[in-house]
Amino acid sequence: MKGMFIMKKIVAVTACPAGVAHTYMAAEGLKKAAKKYGCSIKVETDGASGVENRLTEEDIKEADAVILAIDTAVNVERFHDKTVIEISVGDAIRKADKIIEKIQRG
Repeated sequence: MKGMFIMKKIVAVTACPAGVAHTYMAAEGLKKAAKKYGCSIKVETDGASGVENRLTEEDIKEADAVILAIDTAVNVERFHDKTVIEISVGDAIRKADKIIEKIQRG
């Protein structure tokens, strides 16, 4: 990928209405895809047991891109000045590779 800017640092939030399996399946899918493409990723899950692995201001500031895999309301104002890709939880589970590749290409 000579001459191409590759975004290496990604943060993500996953949340589904029930906050059980799909929230965590989406997080795992994104982590697996990021590893495959050589990106670092931190994923905040907003599930039935509350928010886990909460993103800090520093995490967000340092991120090249934000993935919001959300099917329910979450606070998105903290990402106002970032490149944001908003998708469904299902897309994060089924299409994580394509999403990470899209981020790498800009």
